[in-house]
Amino acid sequence: MVSIPRVVLAAPASGHGKTTVTTGLLAAFAHRGLAVSPHKVGPDYIDPGYHALAAGRLGRNLDAFLCGEERIVPMFLHGAAGADLAVVEGVMGLYDGASGRGELASTAQIAKLLRAPVVLVVDPSSQGRSVAALVHGFATFDPGVRLGGVILNRVASERHEQIVRDALEEIGVPVLGALPRSDAIAAPSRHLGLVPVAERSAASVSTVRALGELVDACVDLDALHDLARTAPPLSAAAWDPRVAVGDPVPGRPRIAVASGAAFTFSYAETAELLRAAGAEVVPVDPLRDESLPEGARGLVVGGGFPEMYAAELSANEPLRASVLALAASGAPIAAECAGLLYLAKRLDGKEMCGVLDIEARMTGQLTLGYREAVAVSDSVLARTGERVRGHEFHRTACTRPAVGGTSPAWQWAGGAAEGFVSGGVHASYLHVHWAGAPGIAARFTAAAAAA
Repeated sequence: MVSIPRVVLAAPASGHGKTTVTTGLLAAFAHRGLAVSPHKVGPDYIDPGYHALAAGRLGRNLDAFLCGEERIVPMFLHGAAGADLAVVEGVMGLYDGASGRGELASTAQIAKLLRAPVVLVVDPSSQGRSVAALVHGFATFDPGVRLGGVILNRVASERHEQIVRDALEEIGVPVLGALPRSDAIAAPSRHLGLVPVAERSAASVSTVRALGELVDACVDLDALHDLARTAPPLSAAAWDPRVAVGDPVPGRPRIAVASGAAFTFSYAETAELLRAAGAEVVPVDPLRDESLPEGARGLVVGGGFPEMYAAELSANEPLRASVLALAASGAPIAAECAGLLYLAKRLDGKEMCGVLDIEARMTGQLTLGYREAVAVSDSVLARTGERVRGHEFHRTACTRPAVGGTSPAWQWAGGAAEGFVSGGVHASYLHVHWAGAPGIAARFTAAAAAA
């Protein structure tokens, strides 16, 4: 049995300020000297970056669709090991999850699996006493969800705050804090989320510090910590990447993993699984480094916003040539979304690595959602017929190759082909959480050892 004080931050819907409040709480508790473990429900890569900056500890995702509900508690215990307190930020509205699948991947499901109390972040703009009806509905919709209190965000005035507090007192829900409107600490958004921390550097640090100070002044941290302590012990064993992948491959092959501002979308467990599988993991920044790490026998290029850095990526000709040479040698390369664009011939007319004979371009259409896929080609990631779950998140489109030698990587549940397999290259729009399919790390590392 493991006892970790924990609380889940949820909201009635997106836009109420969960990330603002969660990041501020993490910063405030960390400033008090607590070891705070940050977690994020769902597949989002960006919020955990702000969490990590605030807590000084890796942000971890908890996604029952991508990883399986049976892994949620073990992965939580793995990420929160040694922490004094864990703070979990929800996704969308409290009861929203994978479309058409009930509570799957919802914040409510994660809260129930973790047996954690929920604090509802509510923006009461344009409401008064009606906020109590809203909160009452969320508190009673699912008896398995324990609502421990509310934090009000963006209250208009002291009078407005008191009206809402009085209304919530009528239904017996404590108000743990109330934050005023403050445009000065708002983080800029891109697509559906924040601009990644790595892209803002000093501005991100300043924003997080301001959030911590605001939350410290406006939220009853002692009461929230007391609420977190009411979470009962958990009986599962912590997730272990070494157990997940089995015996490591010999030779300790060196695998480069793209990093830096252009490629910020990566789950912490990816590198942990690669190391457990026997690899030496070395970061490479395509914006700064002019060559792959010496002796690299594999490359993983995750997601991000490469369109923001297309000119700089294109200007780094030495690294593009190094990536092309690695692909030509037959070494394994795994590319997701932004990585796919980087391997293309061109992105919005700017030269990329040319590993794949495709053209990529930005579009005005956002493609977003959970996906189920089956491998239709043997590759360095999967055997034909193996099934995975993932998610898509992009505003780009790619042409199909003009020449042969390239096969589809996946087939969607609806039958459409997706992605590309060519030699040791696997490139796709599909983001896969490798903890949900740890055989990927073992297979990729073995391919690198054999390269």
